[in-house]
Order: sequence, then C-alpha cells, then structure tokens
Amino acid sequence: MKCCSICRVKRQASVRGKSTVNILLEGAAWNFINIRRTAKQHNLPSEASFRFSRGVHPAMAEGGVSLGLKYMAEWAGGAVALDLVDAYPLPPKDAVVEITVNDVKRWLGIDLTLEEISNLLSRLEFKSTITNNQLQVTSPNHRMDIGEGVVGVADVLEEVARSYGYDNIPTTTMADALPPQVGNPIHEWEEHLRDLLVALGLQEVVSYRMTSPEKESRITHYDEYVRLANPIAPEKSVLRRSLVASVIDSLEKNIRYSEAFSFFEIGSVFVPHKNELPDEPRKLAIAMTGLREATAWDVKDSPTLDFFDLKGRIELMLSGLRLTNITYTATSSYSHLHPGKAAEVKAGGQVIGAFGEMHPLVKEQYELGDSPVLVAEFDLDIMRAISPTYGIKTIPETPSMYEDIAVIVDESVKAETVEALIRQTGGRSVTNVRLFDLYRDEKIGEGKKSLAYALTYQAEDKTMTDADAAAIRNKIVKRLEKELGSKLRS
Repeated sequence: MKCCSICRVKRQASVRGKSTVNILLEGAAWNFINIRRTAKQHNLPSEASFRFSRGVHPAMAEGGVSLGLKYMAEWAGGAVALDLVDAYPLPPKDAVVEITVNDVKRWLGIDLTLEEISNLLSRLEFKSTITNNQLQVTSPNHRMDIGEGVVGVADVLEEVARSYGYDNIPTTTMADALPPQVGNPIHEWEEHLRDLLVALGLQEVVSYRMTSPEKESRITHYDEYVRLANPIAPEKSVLRRSLVASVIDSLEKNIRYSEAFSFFEIGSVFVPHKNELPDEPRKLAIAMTGLREATAWDVKDSPTLDFFDLKGRIELMLSGLRLTNITYTATSSYSHLHPGKAAEVKAGGQVIGAFGEMHPLVKEQYELGDSPVLVAEFDLDIMRAISPTYGIKTIPETPSMYEDIAVIVDESVKAETVEALIRQTGGRSVTNVRLFDLYRDEKIGEGKKSLAYALTYQAEDKTMTDADAAAIRNKIVKRLEKELGSKLRS
C-alpha cells in the first residue's frame, strides 16, 4: 500500500518502509489554553500552535481520522479496520442555550416565531428544539466561542441578528424617558481647572499615590504617614502627604529628555488620624524648569523660566476660575521654597497656596540640572469653596490716560504695599496699577530701590484732563512720602 504524508518539520522523515502493511492514524485534541500559553512562553509559533491555540473541538478528532482512512482506502486500495479505539475520558458537554420570543423582541426589536428563529439558526449549523415555548439551541462543534447562560443567550441572539440581516432590523427610538442626568460638581470643577492649565502650556502627570518617607523627606518632613499593611515594594510603603514631591519625582525622571518642562498634577494627599480614617484633601502641584523659549541658530542665550513666569500662569489660572481679591505676600514659611523668592497666595484673606523657586539645598538632593526649579501647591478644597465672582460693568465711554511714576523707597518696603497705597489714594479714578521696573544703584542711595509703576486714569462721567491726572498723581506722591518716606524719582 502506498501512502503520501506531509511532514511539518524541515528535515526529511519516513512514515513507512517497503515492508509496511499496517498504518495507524491518530487524531488528538489538546487544551487550547495550554497550547497558547506554552507557545507564547517558549516563543515557538507554528501552524499547529496557531490552529490549536484558537480552540478545536475534541469531537472533530474522530471525523478527521475517518476522513483520512477513507482517502487512504480509495487511493491506495487498503482495507480499513472495523474497530475504532476512542480514548475520550472526559468528553465536554455541548453548550445548550435557551431563548424565547421575548428575548429576541427585547434585544433585537423584531417579532419572530420560534420556528423562524430555529430556521435562521439552522443555516449556521445550530441544532434547536422547541420545548415549553422555549428554543433550546445547541452550538455546532466548530463554534467554541458560544458561551452558556446569559453570555450564551447574547451570543445566540447575535447569530440570529446576523442570519436575519442587520439591514432588515428596523430603526426604533427609545420607549423610556432618559433618566435625569446628575453631574459631579467637584469633577467638573477639576476638569475646568485641567483645561485652564493645559491652555497655559502645562502638561498633566499622574503619579502613584504610594511612596516612601525617604522620598518625601527630600521636600519636607512628616512624622506620621498612612502605612500600608502589605506594600508591594519598600519604596511604596506609605501613602503620600505631599503632591509636590510626586511632581518633582516625575520631573527628575524626565529631565534629560527636553530643554523645558511645565508639569502639573491634581490629586489627593493623605493625612493620618489615630483610630480614624485619614483626611484626603485635594491638591494641585505645579513644577516648571528649563528654557523659556526653544533654542535656535539666531538665539545665543535663551532665558530660563523664572519666578515671574510661574506667577503669570498662576494669575491667569485664578482669573479663569473667577477668583478675585487675590493678594501675593512674600513668605519664608515653606522649607522647600527659596526664602527670597517665594510667595503665599490669598483669596479674600484666606490662604489658598504658595509658590516660588525651589530652595537650593532641597534642589541639591535631586538631579534637576542647572536651571531654577519653580514649584507651586494649592489647596483645591479651599479654592472650590470660594464663590466665583463674575464682574459685570459697563463699557466706559470716556478715554483712558496713561502715566508712569517711579518712587525711591527703602529696601524693606514691599512693592505690594506701594501698589495698595496707590490704589487706595487714586480711588475709582485709577483703574489699573502695574509694576514694570525695579532698579537699584548707588546713585539713588544705599539701602534704597526704585519702583516704577504704570498707572491708568479714567473718569466715568467726563474726559479726564492733564490737570485732573496731575492732581491725582500729587495726592499719590504725598501719601507715599508721608507713610513710606518715599521720594519721586526724576
């Protein structure tokens, strides 16, 4: 008897010799999960693993052997043994799914009888019987993707829709009214804040809430933490108490990949309480460093980001949140901020955050390059509790007047103090005050500095003249001389 065989390996193989008269055919099936797992683990893809990893029903083994014996008998003239040895200790049970007319109506929106449903499924080789107003459906051996229970009902209904034709299913509207949509004000407020920060050129980072006391101690020191009973790693043994530390960690990991970074993160910190659940205040942290502008062939020295770049973004952020009566006060209360380059932010007299340049001693503990690192942290719970103010005023019909004044004051006098006195003295006639220059020189005196402000004058009921502006300016200069001992710089 002659027999042809196809070998799947690259070397030659012999399946019979000249004296061979008996050939045994074996058909087998394997657990497709084990096949897929083993092929992936050993990186040995093959035609057989590709086929069997997708599932072959064990009942198909007998059909394959019978078909092979049939062809061998027809083509080689051999005789097929009468008996078939079947080692099938745990044959799988065929999945039986029960569906009703109501199921088809509810899920597909079409009216079909059980006989029509059975006819549609028979086209796809599904076997079905009608029992007690239910259709019991048995999937064919080659459809191992059909499940059981609720999943099986969905699978069979999908086959009904496919056989019926998607184009034949009528379009219908929802019968029930939509339930009332209840929003999440906190989530919506934070999403608005995210949009504002992204529009200002910042990128959001999301970091792990788990950290270690050693990592956070580089920024600030806390005695108590919420500790995990079963941490996944020593460096993730506690829940964070500082969001700034998380953002700085992200900055340190990415510092080599670009010339400038502007990161922010919104998240919770965890403040422990003995025998109670921890508080989880929401915080905003910002970190910026690097060049203000991208380098170019015609730019020799591009300036780096500084304190005022961060302050400008914070002002725009608070303006976008409709928070008014904002004041900035120099502070040295935050150990991770440079004492001379840090400010506390208040809204209506209530502290909402602080920002500034990172303290040099703190920066030394990180690998953050040579550029200044600017950081900020805000308490979102306090900010969200402040009612936004929507200022509405009429468009002025009179023109504005602009004037610059420079005053010499002691080094200890704060610029915000001078600005506050100018606004108080000018009243409603001074609509804007902007500091645009700080000057120090031996000519103006030791321990002195010059502050230059741009003033905007405008009257609501008339066109302001030079005499009107001069009168307001003289009042401002006299008050500054009286309360601060300042002199008008010529």
